[in-house]
Amino acid sequence: MNTRLRRIAAGRPRRLPIIIVALCAIAAVAAGATTAASTKDHMFVDAKLATAPFNNMDVALAAGYAKFYKCTDEDNLGAMGQHFVNGPLVDDPALDSLRPEVLVYEPKAVGYRLVAAEYVVIKSAWDKVNTRRPWLFGQQLKLVKAPNRYGLPDFYELHVWLWKTNPRGVFDDWNPRVSCRGQGD
Repeated sequence: MNTRLRRIAAGRPRRLPIIIVALCAIAAVAAGATTAASTKDHMFVDAKLATAPFNNMDVALAAGYAKFYKCTDEDNLGAMGQHFVNGPLVDDPALDSLRPEVLVYEPKAVGYRLVAAEYVVIKSAWDKVNTRRPWLFGQQLKLVKAPNRYGLPDFYELHVWLWKTNPRGVFDDWNPRVSCRGQGD
């Protein structure tokens, strides 16, 4: 065997374990990313299924959701949308990912399109039965202090963009892809 072939053959056994380890590491990282993504997606599946009927505004109204405040937008941030609130759920100090206190819709030329769910609990009601700040979907709810634009006492809230992708993040209050102009732009 020539010298070059001997060097290649001799080097191959030393390189092979390194290549195998590198491939295993790449596979583990890819599997971890896939698992993290599927776990994150999975945590929204039930909430999305539970809110699916509310894509029909008549169903939301029959379930006790009513238009609240005005369609909320903010220059350079986008919009939250038009909130429809279920008062008894807001008054209840419990949080349930399957029963959002607020449904958020984007006005369209005709009607509304469901874009998000918002989980809301009045701080004083929560604090009466809990010692820690509320968490949902692995996220701590944000405290909104009074006075606020809604005229509410201090409350905790979390937006979850279940029905429209938000480039700012699934839990961000504002979505630049949502508009209050009624054209769905």
